[in-house]
Amino acid sequence: MRLDLSFTESEEMLRKAAIDFLKRDAPKPVIQSLQESDTGYTPELWQKAVDMGWLGIVIPEAYGGTGGSLTSAAALFEALGTGPMPGPYFSSGILSALIIMEAAAEEQKKQILPELTEGKRIITLALTEPEFGWEPSSIRTSIKKDGNQAVVKGVKLFTYDALAATHFIVVARNGSGMGSEGISLVLVDSKANGVTIRKLPGFLSSRIFEVTFDAVKVPLTGILGEENKGWLPLQTGIAKAIPVLCAYKVGASQNVIEQTIEYSRTRLQFGQAIGRFQRVQDWIIDMANYADAARLTTYEALWKLDTGKPSEESIHLAKAVASEAYFEVVTLAHRVFSGISYSQEHAISFHTRASRSLFNYLGQPAYHRREIARLITA
Repeated sequence: MRLDLSFTESEEMLRKAAIDFLKRDAPKPVIQSLQESDTGYTPELWQKAVDMGWLGIVIPEAYGGTGGSLTSAAALFEALGTGPMPGPYFSSGILSALIIMEAAAEEQKKQILPELTEGKRIITLALTEPEFGWEPSSIRTSIKKDGNQAVVKGVKLFTYDALAATHFIVVARNGSGMGSEGISLVLVDSKANGVTIRKLPGFLSSRIFEVTFDAVKVPLTGILGEENKGWLPLQTGIAKAIPVLCAYKVGASQNVIEQTIEYSRTRLQFGQAIGRFQRVQDWIIDMANYADAARLTTYEALWKLDTGKPSEESIHLAKAVASEAYFEVVTLAHRVFSGISYSQEHAISFHTRASRSLFNYLGQPAYHRREIARLITA
């Protein structure tokens, strides 16, 4: 099969519809207000996303979704990245949806996925801990049975969209081992007794939180799928979600480049547009190279996933390249714009927050490069 990285007609229509949505319902002042809020969304915008089917784009029709491909979801999120549109759209509608589809039992899927599609549940993943890492050895949060209930105890750091969430997918360990055995995924109500949410400080931290589970009691039916066998479906769900997140960064990077090029044509210095200076041209060319690399690696990974081809190396490569690309594109844009772009009200600063906070989300580039090396040498 030929590698084709172009959008289908329906995917292009979806992307354009999302762009129109941003122009109409989420212009610059709205994006700024959402970035400064603790949830990143409003009920009105959330309902519009529900009405357009965005929250169920990767969920099969049997569970109330639209059953779109991962590339279709990427077309949508590439458009949202141009905002950059904040909020739990990815956390709930993509990442949590894919994990639930991989991990949950059939009855759980029938109960949870329609409510997720309808926006009645907002679910986010609570994975990383003070012993920060992406391997099973970093999981110290515990889950222990107590009669017809389970008790969850531990602390999760860098949890995205926690204050927007109605539920968390908590990755917890039953026992004292360090491997992937004994890890369960448990759905915890964010309003349950013993759940404490604290926003992590910092201008660039966006909506990232510490969530403490202090002996939180959940029904045994809250354990997704098979008890003690949650690590593999978790990793499978994350792997499918990563290229969609990368597509968001691709769209964001392209938006930054477009803003920078326009500014270089209109900003005059020494009697001419700054875009005529060689150094500015070099920076913009570097930005384009970073963005092109992110686009190619991202959509190759999506193509492999959607066509059932081996994709593990490509997924790791896409995340490493896209994270660094978005980060570097924004950094170079600040050089072109200079001081004005460091204002919190400037559109480039919106991308500064997003590029920095998303850099490590679902694994920093160094981790993904190590995984590539492991796969190559295995």
